[in-house]
Amino acid sequence: MREIGFERLGGAQMFRQRVNVFVGHFGSGKTEVALNVAIQMAAAGRRVALVDLDVVKPYFRSRSARDLLLEAGVELVAPEGDDLLADIPIVAPRVRSLCRDGVTHVVMDAGGDDTGARALGSLSDVLDDETLAVTLVLNFRRPFTPDVAAAVVMAREIEAAARVKVTGVVSNTHLMGQTTASVILEGASLAAKTAAELCVPLLAVAVEDRMFEAVKDAALPGPVLLLHRFVQPPFDQEGYKVPKSGPLFKLL
Repeated sequence: MREIGFERLGGAQMFRQRVNVFVGHFGSGKTEVALNVAIQMAAAGRRVALVDLDVVKPYFRSRSARDLLLEAGVELVAPEGDDLLADIPIVAPRVRSLCRDGVTHVVMDAGGDDTGARALGSLSDVLDDETLAVTLVLNFRRPFTPDVAAAVVMAREIEAAARVKVTGVVSNTHLMGQTTASVILEGASLAAKTAAELCVPLLAVAVEDRMFEAVKDAALPGPVLLLHRFVQPPFDQEGYKVPKSGPLFKLL
C-alpha cells in the first residue's frame, strides 16, 4: 500500500461538519484539499465518501484517484466506464442517499467555476444548513483570483449558481514546485481579507508538507492544514507532450 503520511494531515480536526463542499476556480487546488481532507477523515475512523462534481476540463478529476481512495477506505462517487471523464456529471441517487443518511461524512469536490457549481445546485434540496460547510479554496497566484475583489466576486457567482452560501475560506496560494514561504504568507494575508469581506472565518492555511519547516514559525492568520501532494501536472515531468484531450493533472 502506498505510504501517504496520514499523521501529517489535519483535515479531520478542521472540518467537523458532516457534509463538506470545496469550491474554487481552476488552479485553486480544491481537488488536492478535498482529497487530503477525505483521506484524513477516513484515517480518523470516520465513514467517508468523496463526491466528484467537478465538470471543468481540462483538469485533474478526483475520479482518476479511485484506487488511491479505495486503499484509504474512502468511497468515491463519480461516473464510471465510458463516463469516467465526462464533462457533465452524473449525479447518482447515491449522492442524495449519502447526504441524507446522517452517518457518512461527505466530501464534495464541486465545480471549478460558477458553471460547474450548478451541479452542486442540483443537490440543494438535500443539503441541510446545520450539517453543511461550503469552503472556498483560494490561490492568489492564479489569473482568476489576482486580488481580494476578484475572489469576492467569484464567491458570489458560485453561491448564486450553487444555491448555497460559502461558510469558510482556505488559503492555498502556491506555485507548485516554485512555491516559497513568501508566496504562502502573501496568499494567506489576502485570503484572510477575503474571508473578512465575506463575513466568514479563515479556516486554514494549506501548506504542502515539504514547505512546513519554512513557515512553521511565521505569524499566519489561521491554523495550518498540512497537505500531501497526490496530484501533479504532467508538464512538470521530463518529456511531457501536451495531449489533445483528457485530464491536465494526474496522480503522482
